[in-house]
Amino acid sequence: MIADRPSLLATMRKPVPNALFDLRATHNSHRFHLPVTMDLCVGMPDRRFLFGGVGLAAAIDAMQRTSGRPVIWATAHYLSFALPGSTVDLDVWIPVAGNQTSQAQVLEHIEDSKIISVVAALGARDSAITDQWVPMPQVAPPGDCPVARNWRAGDDGLQSRFEVRLAHGRYPDGTVNEGRSQDGRVAFWIRSTEGLLADPLLLAVVADYISLAIGNAIGAFAGGNSLDNTIRYARVEPSEWVLCDIRIESVHHGVVHGAMHLFDEGGLLMATASQSLILRHYDSPAEVAARRAAIAP
Repeated sequence: MIADRPSLLATMRKPVPNALFDLRATHNSHRFHLPVTMDLCVGMPDRRFLFGGVGLAAAIDAMQRTSGRPVIWATAHYLSFALPGSTVDLDVWIPVAGNQTSQAQVLEHIEDSKIISVVAALGARDSAITDQWVPMPQVAPPGDCPVARNWRAGDDGLQSRFEVRLAHGRYPDGTVNEGRSQDGRVAFWIRSTEGLLADPLLLAVVADYISLAIGNAIGAFAGGNSLDNTIRYARVEPSEWVLCDIRIESVHHGVVHGAMHLFDEGGLLMATASQSLILRHYDSPAEVAARRAAIAP
């Protein structure tokens, strides 16, 4: 039981503004705008799009600001893509607002094109019980783990805003994965290079990195397109480093199912996430370089 730190319930009752993205309020308290800047995007440098985890985090931000309550859980359904330079509108509905819990929905869209649909519960209840039954895996601390870089990320996208240190498994750094993983697991430490500490929004972003463990699991240059993502929050502390413990659970009919536990440096379980993805096989770095060289002027 981890109970030597004070609860953040009091501070969570009033969600604070974030610095991950520029979610803009409007005259309508149930509508927000999100400019899609390059540093919120992922994908190959010539095919950038808004990262799904950012879309989920923006929806959570909008629901917290509209309801005045902290998020409990949220699920995103990824419907389409938002490209750099576009602006996503977020419309918030709160069908049920009880004494301590609200049920909310968000539709993210660009004009008539639906991008992401999110449902969530928000609220908090005072309780003396704080406990967990999922232990943090035994891994080296961040300073003893090697830096890991995603070879497909580029220098101007979202992943340039985070430092990753590999603690277990194989990271998609461009080296060849030799054979199927025995446990389907990848664990890495991650922190913001901008000094942002863990909060529900930052955790929603990094919880969408389950795809980074697919290549390790099947032993190939591979990843996935997210169909959905669900995050459930426990006790969130403002930790610098977050341990993402990812397990690829199954692959079948071209669909990957995976899960993630997110811990602070002291072993506190802050959130759990689960996701389904369309399996994508990628060209190797050498094949990508050869193709680009062939079309270069």
